[in-house]
Amino acid sequence: MVALVALSATLAARASERAMPGVMNPRQAHQDYILKCQGCHRPDGSGDDRSNPPMRGVVARFLTVPGGRAFIGRVPGVATVDLDDERLADLVNWTLHSFDAEHLPRDFQPYSAAEIAALRRNPIRLDRVATRARLVEGFSSQEAKQAQQD
Repeated sequence: MVALVALSATLAARASERAMPGVMNPRQAHQDYILKCQGCHRPDGSGDDRSNPPMRGVVARFLTVPGGRAFIGRVPGVATVDLDDERLADLVNWTLHSFDAEHLPRDFQPYSAAEIAALRRNPIRLDRVATRARLVEGFSSQEAKQAQQD
């Protein structure tokens, strides 16, 4: 019976890894989200009405516009969080899969620890709101281009 439970846990962990490429430890990434992100972005990724934007149904769309991938790794909450680069890459990838898998590009390449390390060396400070607004404006034009190609 114990062996069956262990096998089930192993299979579930492997299924999670397949479902979330780039997330080495989904359980740890979820815990990191709870401790480091959900206070502002809420447990369901919906954000708030003040200065913490939603992630649910939105965050992976940044990967579809020029500069959006770098933006995700450079926003203050990501760039300055007290996690090492590997755990932060896991957390970012987990967030993309958990809150906006439907908008992940077909050719999505998960963030690596090295990429996160490079991005967080240059965090966005004063212009984050304007940068985000500019990128969000690009979502609709990218979707229109994609629809024309399909």
